[in-house]
Amino acid sequence: MNKNVGGIDRILRIVAGIGLIAVSALTDYIGPWGFIGVVPLATGLIGWCPAYLPLGIKTCRKA
Repeated sequence: MNKNVGGIDRILRIVAGIGLIAVSALTDYIGPWGFIGVVPLATGLIGWCPAYLPLGIKTCRKA
């Protein structure tokens, strides 16, 4: 599994994921947005996005 998510992309995903989870936690209703927030958080932390594979997108620098 090669990384395909780069620096700025990772930061934005982590911030968005934490934001969605935090907002849903503060409203005492997890709902779909709380669960959706897990996806960008996980892909940001791991540095790999399965949706980028079929599209051939790679936002990280070449190794």
